[in-house]
Amino acid sequence: MTNTRLEIATSKAKQLFIPFIMAGDPSAELTIEIALTLQKAGADILELGVPYSDPLADGPVIQQAALRALEGKMNLEKAIQLVPLMRDRGLTIPVIIFTYYNPVLQLGEDKVLSMLNQNQIDGILIPDLPFEESRSLSDKCEQVGLPLISLVAPTSKERVQMIANEASGFLYCVSSLGVTGVRKEMDDGIYQFLGEVRKHSKVPVAVGFGISNREQVTLLSPHCDGIIVGSALIKLIETKKSELLDSNQREKALSEIKTFVYSIIS
Repeated sequence: MTNTRLEIATSKAKQLFIPFIMAGDPSAELTIEIALTLQKAGADILELGVPYSDPLADGPVIQQAALRALEGKMNLEKAIQLVPLMRDRGLTIPVIIFTYYNPVLQLGEDKVLSMLNQNQIDGILIPDLPFEESRSLSDKCEQVGLPLISLVAPTSKERVQMIANEASGFLYCVSSLGVTGVRKEMDDGIYQFLGEVRKHSKVPVAVGFGISNREQVTLLSPHCDGIIVGSALIKLIETKKSELLDSNQREKALSEIKTFVYSIIS
């Protein structure tokens, strides 16, 4: 299942580029600016992370981004409400909310899905909600026309076919074991794993975790339909934080983010 904006994006791009940023890092206003910059640089879909204090799937770089965003009082509701502000400023690409399940549980599944629909959001991804326990939410998502993006990992093994068969929107394929973070080399079994996933998936297969440079993208591209870049981008944003917060240096810092994206996907 896809919604129109996501369906168009996944059908038009030969190779999807999906950047991940953390809502509220380094500020809500700059999250909007960074999202617009990523769109100009060629992003096809935006993953908008929601800061959470116990992020099981995230490595140190994204954990620090979450802590910075939490200090700024960012939360799930505020992250969702950022998206129409992005739309008003010209963001047209699909936005997927990346959040853990506890914030969804606290607000209530029905309220979250209603907010996602009302705020022009195109899907939701919950890394700590196991596939086997997602049926109820998956059914609710289908009823309101929002994809619940599934993740599949090398450890999924016999579950790969089941998860891939029922994936909607696109399928997030975890490149390696462990948490997010830049890796110098991909695991040896990644290509065989991606081949197995693509054999069963009816939606595009995008690969994330550890991707930080053009060489990795070149190696992975023949084996997948999209690349997700998170930690490397978050690290650059962290490095440029003071410049981003300085209105006199902001444009230069945003330009360097754009250049980084070009260096990966061009």
